[in-house]
Amino acid sequence: MTFFWFPVVLIVAILLLMEAGRRFGIQWRIRNRENSLGGSGTVEAAVFGLMGLLIAFTLYGAETRFETRRSLIVDEANAIATAYLRLDLLPENAQPELRESFREYVQSRLAIYQKIPDWEAMDALNSELSAFDSPAKANLEARGRRKQKRKFSGGANARSAIHRSDDRHRDHPDRRAPETSRRPPWGMLALTLLVSCLLAGYSMSGSRTRNWVHIIAFCLLFSAVIYVNVDFEYPRMRGFIRIDEMDRLLVQTLEDMK
Repeated sequence: MTFFWFPVVLIVAILLLMEAGRRFGIQWRIRNRENSLGGSGTVEAAVFGLMGLLIAFTLYGAETRFETRRSLIVDEANAIATAYLRLDLLPENAQPELRESFREYVQSRLAIYQKIPDWEAMDALNSELSAFDSPAKANLEARGRRKQKRKFSGGANARSAIHRSDDRHRDHPDRRAPETSRRPPWGMLALTLLVSCLLAGYSMSGSRTRNWVHIIAFCLLFSAVIYVNVDFEYPRMRGFIRIDEMDRLLVQTLEDMK
């Protein structure tokens, strides 16, 4: 899926809406024999002001969530790397199975990110991921099986250290959901854009010819701002703003495990 078609569709939609508003304005003038806009500037100023506020707030929210996603990936990679290093504190015969579990977990996380926005494939991978839950669960089960085999000094401290890393790691999926599930008011933004385009076309109905400079500037500016807004909100949808570069941290973590 790609977002490169989105600005084209948006520009065409804005042009059509402005043309519809212009034609409506011409018919209204002919029907009512009016040659002026009759104080419509006040209404236009209010609508465009509301449009500017909505774009500003949605853009701020989308950029904030984008940075949150980046920080969550960094935290996740750091938590996995820290817990993986602390496996050295466990008995040698317990380490291979747990290290493999860590590698499988990181591979599954990367596979889920790469499947976005194929939600069915993501659900399937999440189901597979829940089979071994996380390296934290694997650690807990392994420590339970080896509870009676504490053959090295400082065993309690080692288990406590790994447990703290596991707790950090287990917190990230829970944090990710509330931070990334919020969405801007797309319906209100679309409705305001619709009214703004119609009013812009209506205000141009007083001229016999179309002012293409104003029309093109209006279309390009509004399309660019809304596209950037959507691109920030969905950084894995093959747009210009990408979050995939942060996945390299997990890739590097996986490489360090080999």
